[in-house]
Amino acid sequence: MQVRSFNSRKPRKYFFQSHYTNVGSSRFGQRKPMGRPGAKIDPVRFINKAVQGPGEQIENFVPEHKFQDFKIDQRLISAVINKGYKMPTPIQDKIIPHIIDGFDVVGIADTGSGKTAAFLLPLINKVLQNPIEKIIIVSPTRELAIQIDQEFKSFVRGTRMFSVCCVGGASIGRQISDLRYNYNLIIGTPGRLKDLIQRKMINLLKFNTVVLDEADRMFDMGFINDTRFIINGTPKGRQTLFFSATISREIERMIGEFTKNPVRVSVKTRDTSKNVEQNIIRIEPGKTKLGVLSNLLNKKEEFNKVLVFGRTKHGVEKLSKMLIGYGFKTESIHGNKNNSQRQRALEMFKASRIQVLVATDVAARGLDIADISHVINYDLPSTYEDYIHRIGRTGRYNKRGMALTFID
Repeated sequence: MQVRSFNSRKPRKYFFQSHYTNVGSSRFGQRKPMGRPGAKIDPVRFINKAVQGPGEQIENFVPEHKFQDFKIDQRLISAVINKGYKMPTPIQDKIIPHIIDGFDVVGIADTGSGKTAAFLLPLINKVLQNPIEKIIIVSPTRELAIQIDQEFKSFVRGTRMFSVCCVGGASIGRQISDLRYNYNLIIGTPGRLKDLIQRKMINLLKFNTVVLDEADRMFDMGFINDTRFIINGTPKGRQTLFFSATISREIERMIGEFTKNPVRVSVKTRDTSKNVEQNIIRIEPGKTKLGVLSNLLNKKEEFNKVLVFGRTKHGVEKLSKMLIGYGFKTESIHGNKNNSQRQRALEMFKASRIQVLVATDVAARGLDIADISHVINYDLPSTYEDYIHRIGRTGRYNKRGMALTFID
């Protein structure tokens, strides 16, 4: 373990890493260009047994702090306890004290690691100490931004602290109206935030704290220029919190550009969760993917909450309609659906009112939906990194999950 250095000329690092190695994976954080989706991914990489019982370092992790030990308002501690949080996760344990102390941070963490609370708790505390404090959180997707906003609201009930969620696909008029009232947090996607800034509805000079969440996804989706526009408009002395699931050369450049001498905290253990059983299903001659999927979904006691990934918007919508025709309770989310349609589908899936959600990769990162029994890759992912984020929707919070990948 490397403990952070106080030498101002070098970035501080605070690593908490497992003894595990990523067998069969490319160099950590690197994406390799690929042609046809999945064409160069060895199918062996889609097969991985779940780890039985203890044996991974993070599972045996003993936090240095209890929530009560953090220098945060008692109201926040009560909110955390009321939500059922018993002890800090590794990313929360290691990074919250540095955020409280005002450092820029870089957090590298697996999906489902509790990083949203890791930045929300100290930032809410910052506002409780200074009610005029303003914070902007930049997220790559609408769904993740809305999820962060919902978690924020769950922590601040009764505090008269407010947020505005600014995402594309939703009414900009409503967002403009909300921005005219008092608020402390803006949570949004890069394109919509840039639009509102250019309309003079957001004055970036008032924001002394910036959070860049899922930075690797921000880069992958082509939002880096909009993100740069937003961050460069904030005060030079701001506090910047930078979170990413992976580190590549491009992400390192972003870290160097957006942060100042950050504390680095890594709780990255392995590419995929130890709780996810991974396997492939080869489509035999004379059978179809749709027929195989239908047979699986008919085992409703086992396949009770299934996230199915397709490659294209058209393909996802077509598959969803075919499954409905087969009698399965199914919804879809993809880029051709507006925000309210996507949120309705997600809420139905969260509430288990539907069995199947068919999605493009827009749903692969950041979504926190409880008790997904299976992730099925109906179409191969474009990259192994996309695969990791797809299957990260199951096996969360020490629950078991299954990921199946169809191979023609």
